[in-house]
Amino acid sequence: MTYRFTAQLACGLDETNQGDCVMAGVAESDDEEAFSLLFMCDFDEPDSQEVRLGMDTHCLVTPDQGTAYGCVREAELDGDVLRVTLDPSSLDALGLADPVVEALLRAPVADVTRMLEVLPRILAYGRPEARPRLIKL
Repeated sequence: MTYRFTAQLACGLDETNQGDCVMAGVAESDDEEAFSLLFMCDFDEPDSQEVRLGMDTHCLVTPDQGTAYGCVREAELDGDVLRVTLDPSSLDALGLADPVVEALLRAPVADVTRMLEVLPRILAYGRPEARPRLIKL
Protein backbone atom coordinates (compact mmCIF):
# COMPACT_ATOMS: atom_id res chain seq x y z
CA MET A 1 0.00 0.00 0.00
CA THR A 2 1.34 3.44 -0.92
CA TYR A 3 2.70 5.45 2.00
CA ARG A 4 1.15 8.95 2.00
CA PHE A 5 1.99 11.94 4.13
CA THR A 6 1.45 15.69 4.16
CA ALA A 7 4.66 17.65 3.72
CA GLN A 8 4.46 20.88 5.69
CA LEU A 9 8.16 21.56 5.05
CA ALA A 10 10.25 21.49 1.87
CA CYS A 11 13.80 22.54 1.06
CA GLY A 12 16.24 22.71 -1.79
CA LEU A 13 19.88 23.53 -1.01
CA ASP A 14 22.54 23.57 -3.70
CA GLU A 15 25.05 26.22 -2.65
CA THR A 16 28.39 25.24 -1.13
CA ASN A 17 27.86 27.71 1.72
CA GLN A 18 24.58 25.95 2.66
CA GLY A 19 26.04 22.54 3.46
CA ASP A 20 28.33 19.67 2.58
CA CYS A 21 26.18 18.35 -0.28
CA VAL A 22 23.25 19.14 -2.55
CA MET A 23 19.98 18.42 -0.70
CA ALA A 24 16.27 18.47 -1.40
CA GLY A 25 13.63 17.21 0.95
CA VAL A 26 10.12 17.15 2.28
CA ALA A 27 8.92 16.53 5.83
CA GLU A 28 5.71 16.36 7.82
CA SER A 29 7.12 18.81 10.36
CA ASP A 30 10.36 19.81 12.04
CA ASP A 31 9.78 17.21 14.77
CA GLU A 32 12.56 14.60 14.75
CA GLU A 33 9.93 11.86 14.76
CA ALA A 34 8.08 13.23 11.70
CA PHE A 35 8.24 11.37 8.41
CA SER A 36 10.62 12.84 5.85
CA LEU A 37 12.42 12.14 2.59
CA LEU A 38 15.83 13.75 2.13
CA PHE A 39 17.53 13.39 -1.26
CA MET A 40 21.27 14.15 -1.50
CA CYS A 41 24.30 14.05 -3.76
CA ASP A 42 27.82 15.45 -3.70
CA PHE A 43 28.80 18.75 -5.27
CA ASP A 44 31.68 17.07 -7.10
CA GLU A 45 31.77 14.06 -9.40
CA PRO A 46 32.10 10.72 -7.58
CA ASP A 47 35.63 9.66 -6.68
CA SER A 48 37.06 6.15 -7.05
CA GLN A 49 36.17 5.15 -3.48
CA GLU A 50 32.53 6.20 -3.96
CA VAL A 51 32.43 4.23 -7.21
CA ARG A 52 33.92 1.15 -5.51
CA LEU A 53 31.39 1.38 -2.64
CA GLY A 54 28.37 1.97 -4.90
CA MET A 55 27.93 5.46 -3.45
CA ASP A 56 28.42 7.15 -6.83
CA THR A 57 24.79 8.17 -7.24
CA HIS A 58 21.96 9.96 -5.42
CA CYS A 59 21.21 9.07 -1.83
CA LEU A 60 17.86 8.93 -0.05
CA VAL A 61 17.55 9.21 3.73
CA THR A 62 14.36 8.44 5.64
CA PRO A 63 13.58 8.88 9.36
CA ASP A 64 15.83 6.93 11.72
CA GLN A 65 18.66 7.44 9.18
CA GLY A 66 17.45 4.75 6.77
CA THR A 67 19.77 5.24 3.79
CA ALA A 68 19.99 3.87 0.25
CA TYR A 69 21.96 4.89 -2.84
CA GLY A 70 20.54 4.93 -6.36
CA CYS A 71 17.16 3.70 -5.11
CA VAL A 72 14.75 6.16 -6.76
CA ARG A 73 13.18 4.60 -9.87
CA GLU A 74 10.65 7.35 -10.62
CA ALA A 75 9.86 10.82 -9.32
CA GLU A 76 6.75 12.55 -10.56
CA LEU A 77 4.78 15.63 -9.63
CA ASP A 78 1.04 15.16 -10.11
CA GLY A 79 -0.65 18.42 -9.17
CA ASP A 80 0.45 18.97 -5.57
CA VAL A 81 1.53 15.37 -4.95
CA LEU A 82 5.16 14.30 -5.24
CA ARG A 83 5.17 10.57 -6.01
CA VAL A 84 8.43 8.70 -5.52
CA THR A 85 8.79 5.07 -6.61
CA LEU A 86 11.69 3.18 -5.06
CA ASP A 87 13.62 0.06 -5.94
CA PRO A 88 11.95 -2.67 -3.84
CA SER A 89 15.38 -4.00 -2.84
CA SER A 90 16.05 -0.74 -0.95
CA LEU A 91 13.00 -0.91 1.33
CA ASP A 92 14.67 -2.69 4.25
CA ALA A 93 17.58 -0.23 4.27
CA LEU A 94 15.13 2.69 4.20
CA GLY A 95 12.83 1.21 6.85
CA LEU A 96 9.85 1.29 4.50
CA ALA A 97 7.22 -1.32 3.68
CA ASP A 98 6.10 -0.07 0.24
CA PRO A 99 8.06 1.17 -2.77
CA VAL A 100 5.68 4.09 -3.48
CA VAL A 101 5.70 7.20 -1.29
CA GLU A 102 3.42 10.16 -1.93
CA ALA A 103 3.92 13.56 -0.33
CA LEU A 104 1.01 16.00 -0.43
CA LEU A 105 2.91 19.28 -0.76
CA ARG A 106 1.57 21.81 1.75
CA ALA A 107 4.84 23.64 2.44
CA PRO A 108 5.21 27.31 1.45
CA VAL A 109 5.14 27.69 -2.34
CA ALA A 110 8.62 29.23 -2.52
CA ASP A 111 10.08 26.28 -0.58
CA VAL A 112 8.32 23.70 -2.78
CA THR A 113 9.48 25.54 -5.91
CA ARG A 114 13.08 25.51 -4.69
CA MET A 115 12.90 21.81 -3.77
CA LEU A 116 11.54 21.02 -7.26
CA GLU A 117 14.41 22.98 -8.84
CA VAL A 118 17.11 21.10 -6.91
CA LEU A 119 15.66 17.55 -6.89
CA PRO A 120 16.19 16.79 -10.61
CA ARG A 121 19.89 17.71 -10.29
CA ILE A 122 20.26 15.25 -7.42
CA LEU A 123 18.47 12.43 -9.23
CA ALA A 124 20.64 12.95 -12.34
CA TYR A 125 23.87 12.67 -10.34
CA GLY A 126 26.33 9.83 -10.81
CA ARG A 127 26.24 6.65 -12.83
CA PRO A 128 23.58 6.57 -15.53
CA GLU A 129 22.17 3.13 -14.69
CA ALA A 130 21.20 4.34 -11.19
CA ARG A 131 19.22 7.33 -12.44
CA PRO A 132 15.43 7.21 -12.25
CA ARG A 133 13.58 6.13 -15.39
CA LEU A 134 11.12 8.98 -15.04
CA ILE A 135 11.56 12.44 -13.65
CA LYS A 136 8.51 14.64 -14.24
CA LEU A 137 8.81 17.61 -11.94
